Amino acid sequence: MAVKGTIIRVAGPLVVAEGMSGVQMYEMVEVGEERLVGEVNRIVGDKAYIQVYETTTGLKPGEPVYGTGGPLSVELGPGIIGKIYDGIQRPLDVIQKKTGSVFIRRGVKVPSISREVKWSFKPSGLRVGDKVSGGDILGEVAETPLITHRVLVPPDVHGVLRWIASEGEYTVEDTIAEVEVPGKGKVEVKLYHRWPVRKPRPILEKFEPVEPLITGLRIIDTMFPMAKGGTGAIPGPFGSGKTVTLQSLAKWSSAKVVIYIGCGERGNEMTEVLETFPELKDPWTGRPMMERTVLIANTSNMPVAAREASIYTGITIAEYYRDMGYDVLLVADSTSRWAEALREIAGRLEEMPAEEGYPSYLASRLAEFYSRAGRVRVPGRPERVGSVTVVGAVSPPGGDFTEPVTANTKRFIRVFWALDARLAYSRHYPAINWLMSYSAYVETVAKWWHENVNPKWREYRDIAYEILLREDELKDIVRLVGTEGLSEKDKLILEVARIIREAFLQQNAFDEVDAFATPQKQWKQLETIISFYQAALTAIEQGVMVRDIRSKLADKIRELVMARYNVPNDRLEALDKLKQELLASLEAIVKGEAAAAATAREEQAATA
Repeated sequence: MAVKGTIIRVAGPLVVAEGMSGVQMYEMVEVGEERLVGEVNRIVGDKAYIQVYETTTGLKPGEPVYGTGGPLSVELGPGIIGKIYDGIQRPLDVIQKKTGSVFIRRGVKVPSISREVKWSFKPSGLRVGDKVSGGDILGEVAETPLITHRVLVPPDVHGVLRWIASEGEYTVEDTIAEVEVPGKGKVEVKLYHRWPVRKPRPILEKFEPVEPLITGLRIIDTMFPMAKGGTGAIPGPFGSGKTVTLQSLAKWSSAKVVIYIGCGERGNEMTEVLETFPELKDPWTGRPMMERTVLIANTSNMPVAAREASIYTGITIAEYYRDMGYDVLLVADSTSRWAEALREIAGRLEEMPAEEGYPSYLASRLAEFYSRAGRVRVPGRPERVGSVTVVGAVSPPGGDFTEPVTANTKRFIRVFWALDARLAYSRHYPAINWLMSYSAYVETVAKWWHENVNPKWREYRDIAYEILLREDELKDIVRLVGTEGLSEKDKLILEVARIIREAFLQQNAFDEVDAFATPQKQWKQLETIISFYQAALTAIEQGVMVRDIRSKLADKIRELVMARYNVPNDRLEALDKLKQELLASLEAIVKGEAAAAATAREEQAATA
């Protein structure tokens, strides 16, 4: 590795080096005597402006800069699942063992994937002489009890298979196949390969997301659903529950693989993730959650510039598991901190600032990131379809959704879960505001709900949503004239909207029963509420007053509200029974009113 140049200026995470002729944009370089990891992001003559992903304290002019000849890349192979990495894919546990310190020292070089672990490789049906290309499955490795790692031909390798290893145990450095590539000769294929983080992995075809990503959160799955391969954002002010909501998505979602990026958030939040995830059980299989999770930690006290690297590292790993045919969920907490890192570097580069000091290319960087999501057909045999779902938290100062990061993010996402500080302060969690939130996937996932849960899902979901919208309109009237000025039907709207909020939209992320609701339980809860509403409407038309319904059915309504805690996912017959009891009680009220009216008429006739 030849010396490329010499440092002439150090400005925070930005280092300027001269004598760098021949270096390329986005080339990975090693800076200073300690060989800190950096990336070239501007070239002027023979000067290179380098974004350093480790703390630059103590770096001084005159120290050397080494070129690597390649872009910033990640190692992709078995051994990633269950790991905790920093922003540039260094495993934190290995660093601690090597340095004997809980602090990450500068310049520490450790492999991203263990070179000692032996993996049991089972070759696929490919034979010597077969033509192979990028994405073809050479064999399989049991990475964890939940994830079968499919060993792929690297995307840039195309040729004739000359040799493939027999079944046995191999380290990631062992050659497991040789491919004759025209113009290059024999290329050795190992269990792992490297891939540039800024370069999207190739795909053949992109599909419309049609299958919902089940999260177990009712307000998300039923009211504002996310689809596998979709894009979404959770904006909200401090204390509104972004991190807990994101953690719930990562814990309970139906994705096969979860990539959780702690990008610039406080260290205690990431510590909570690191402590709780290894102890959690996957609700779909009962296995430990870490057997399908990768954690990338780049907290607020770690180098600012590495936030950008952590985002690209995470999305590249997500694409790799997508290429195996898996559904992957990538959670970024938060993209606002990444944008702050872009602003910091842009300021050091003395670029012309745009709105609120952010660089003018903020929108294009966000678009670049979210465009790597999708449900796609990937190259290689056998044919596979995989997906990457991207959900990013946004932290607008003071909850101002018009600030640049939130406003630009809304241009590239199709699900918007807006968190509301007022809901959070009133202890309504998840604090997703149903008036400001939206999902463009309601139409596309409706078919799945109709075929797998109930054909009336869309109809009942829309009725519930209309009730909530009508409640908001009625609040202004109530402030002026009070509830007594409303018609009986409008009073019923207010009562049912309260039930929807308390029995359906609220959910306790820390309750053993309520934390996760299956689609079937969500439907039963919704069906019970809407059936009650429709029966109550009929009762009102027959002369029953809302106050009578409220007082005479108080116990049953309370039971409906508490069903989210009291009815487990495997005992849904209790909800059917509750619905029948509610409707029977309503019918009894109607009959009682009819009998009372008949008696009153008889008394009136007798008096006359």
